[in-house]
Amino acid sequence: MRNRTLLLVLLLLVASIHGLPSGAAEPDASYPQKPIRMVVPFPTGFASDFLARVVSQKLSELYGKQIIVDNRPGGGGVIGSVLVAKAAPDGYTLSTVALPHLINALIADEPQYRPLEDFTPITQIASLPNFVLVSGPINNLQELIALAKQKPGQLNFASGGVGSQSHIAGELFKISAGINTVHVPFRTLGDAMTELAAQRVHYYVIPISAGMPLLKDARFRAIAVTIDKRVEQLPDVPTMAEAGLPGFRIDGWFGILGPAAMPRALVARLNADITAVLKQPDTRERFLRQGAEPVYTTPAAFEKMLREELVRYRDVVKAAGIKAH
Repeated sequence: MRNRTLLLVLLLLVASIHGLPSGAAEPDASYPQKPIRMVVPFPTGFASDFLARVVSQKLSELYGKQIIVDNRPGGGGVIGSVLVAKAAPDGYTLSTVALPHLINALIADEPQYRPLEDFTPITQIASLPNFVLVSGPINNLQELIALAKQKPGQLNFASGGVGSQSHIAGELFKISAGINTVHVPFRTLGDAMTELAAQRVHYYVIPISAGMPLLKDARFRAIAVTIDKRVEQLPDVPTMAEAGLPGFRIDGWFGILGPAAMPRALVARLNADITAVLKQPDTRERFLRQGAEPVYTTPAAFEKMLREELVRYRDVVKAAGIKAH
């Protein structure tokens, strides 16, 4: 009996040292007891908004509690991320984020949040490829690169704004291809397409969800996708490696975070439930219709990916000299 008592005392001591309550590995079966807020740091219509709404609807059905999608655009995603960072770590405020969550903290002179330390990674939820969109006489990636090298500083590339995924993808393309082109940010996709059609802008590394509808217009062409394999929606479009630029890859990832210091058991519960939702065939079908592929990871794997992405894009931001406006 004395040995069992001593063992129990030691276990409680270890738990207290690590800040873990007794039974922390056991998920709270009563969660959730009220609606959950899913913050999206971008307006309605963006890929992160669509993905958040699909996952939120499915979680609502699973929990029998409403998951409220709360769009908080502004600052390229900063406003929404700050809101989540300051929320209580009780599982009732979550956020669907993408690459700008990291980039915003890298390009600001005085970042308003820390992209890793102020948040709890729960899981990645999707991968969304990009492709290189062109118009005019350019037929393939090698022609675009050759033209840019013939006219250094004279070609322009479009993006959805400073620090956006399309901006970072365009800068990474410049570095990988060894070309000098000029970044032109746009407030709306329509404005960017007007300039691309007029050939005042020469290319746009665009998310597939936004770019696919544009290919119905014969003036626009997809010349390469930015991941390691061809995508189902564009089977005839080569990868960057196949098009002559091996080593270039940028994957539009999306994931779900909560505030820092969420209990491990709660994180495990959310991870398991979101994974179950992502495995449902109709979820996959809805994602694929938008060009996205469901991806589910452990919290640790998602955190590792975020750390690696932060290091990678810190180098890109530094090389490109990107600063928040």
